Amino acid sequence: MSATSPLIAQPADRIVALVNDQIILKSDIDQNVSEYIRQAQFNQQNVDFSKELWYTFLEAEIDNRLLLEKAKIDSITVTDDQVNQQMDARISQLIQQAGSEQALEQAFGKSIIQLKADFRENFREQITADQVRRLKISEVTITRPEVKEFFESIPKDSLPTIPEQVALSHIVKLPAPKSDAKQASYEFAKTLRDSILNEGVPLEELAKRHGMDGSASGGGKLPMMALNELVSEYSAAAAALKPGQISEVVETEFGFHIIRLDKRVGNKIETSHILIRIDAEQLDDESAIEELNAIRDSLMSNPDLSFSGMAIRNSDDPSTAKSGGKIVDSQTGERLIPLTRLDPSLYRVVLLMDEIGAISEPKPFNPNNANSGKAYRIIRLDKQIPEHIASFETDFQRLKAISLQQKQTREFQKWLSELRDEIYIEYRIPKMEIGAGN
Repeated sequence: MSATSPLIAQPADRIVALVNDQIILKSDIDQNVSEYIRQAQFNQQNVDFSKELWYTFLEAEIDNRLLLEKAKIDSITVTDDQVNQQMDARISQLIQQAGSEQALEQAFGKSIIQLKADFRENFREQITADQVRRLKISEVTITRPEVKEFFESIPKDSLPTIPEQVALSHIVKLPAPKSDAKQASYEFAKTLRDSILNEGVPLEELAKRHGMDGSASGGGKLPMMALNELVSEYSAAAAALKPGQISEVVETEFGFHIIRLDKRVGNKIETSHILIRIDAEQLDDESAIEELNAIRDSLMSNPDLSFSGMAIRNSDDPSTAKSGGKIVDSQTGERLIPLTRLDPSLYRVVLLMDEIGAISEPKPFNPNNANSGKAYRIIRLDKQIPEHIASFETDFQRLKAISLQQKQTREFQKWLSELRDEIYIEYRIPKMEIGAGN
């Protein structure tokens, strides 16, 4: 059943549970289930609505509220910077899945700015709950004898085959916009502003015709949002306006904006804008490739230079530069990555590397960065372990991670069960009531 199922959309709202004084509404769970189904469909997975699925989300929401209550008790808070970082990372992930910012905006029918505003409070709660969870899990440790016991509990004929693994590092360069492309975008935005101010053309009309974000179809209108929910350049320019005034052309990480302040209430503003992006096809690819080739030549001709040092000084990838360009498995956080888990472009590069320390020529790729649709990198093969049957010594770190994770899960669930006894929970809806006709 689709996310627009009448089981979700039509019933009247009501309280289904209480956690202390926090109420959980039926609409809260309906929305979570709808978003889950929509995300599954977005990832081309077939997930149907069911009573069991709905109730799973109710229990998960109760657990989440328990963690938020525990955060209050322990005075655990999160900063705006933490929220912004997590939100940017999530938006980046969605952009990568969608293929581009425009595709994501079309999929959700909202601009990136609106999506960030919609996600903000949910992210704050999620980060708070995660912080409580991490603090509790961090208390759980595991000893070498425990790992040994875990390994020996696996029947010898059931020991897994560990696929070939590699450790990789990279140095990334983001091609800068060609100066004429950036100038052309700026001049076009300036022309649109002149049309509004001097020729009386409605901003809404120009936004629909020329806007390059998800708000364009609605005439560039953005909802009422707090100033700190907007990128700093946008909020600073908009905050300086009086209602009805048009800003100068404002440059942000998204491109060039013409902003009109529609309404202001305290530190919240309602604006309309036209976004003109810089043409991604007019990036200076050659300069980025030449710079990477120069770095590669230096590394190959001078043994005293280290790849990690060059990455720290030269890489444009903030997520790996500080670690010397080390690439980690996005799911496990481990340095050793099975070949089968590499993305296709990286897999093809690694197959051509015949020795440890080999450095590839510059290769294009799509970085996990909301504002960078294109990049180039050189890749170094740091380590390679052939396929083998799991052994205690060779795979100790992997075995330790697996056994520790299992122990942490057991201990956390036990603690969460104890927390359910300590904090007041009241169910207002029986399990059998969830389903058709309710």
